[in-house]
Amino acid sequence: MSNLQAEHQKLLVEAKEERDMILADARKIRDKMYEDAKAKSMKEANAIIEEAKKAIHYEKLKAVTDIKNEIANMSIEIAEKLLRQELSDKGKHEMLVTTWMKEFEMN
Repeated sequence: MSNLQAEHQKLLVEAKEERDMILADARKIRDKMYEDAKAKSMKEANAIIEEAKKAIHYEKLKAVTDIKNEIANMSIEIAEKLLRQELSDKGKHEMLVTTWMKEFEMN
């Protein structure tokens, strides 16, 4: 009977040791899966952030270009209106052309 009890105790100890090893392996696998998932999500998040930064940069450049184009168009319209007003009077027109011709000859 004592041999049977000793054998039972021995099997119980071996079973507990095996259980502890299985649990330790499971924890290692769980921790590795967690770290892998965390690293993957950080990589994906960083990629999304970089894409957003690029999109913002290009949208900013587009907005600045649009504003510059609008300013240029407005400047041309203003210059056109001023020239039309200046050239509406024949005397001013002739004086302006003469002045421009003299400036052109100097350059």
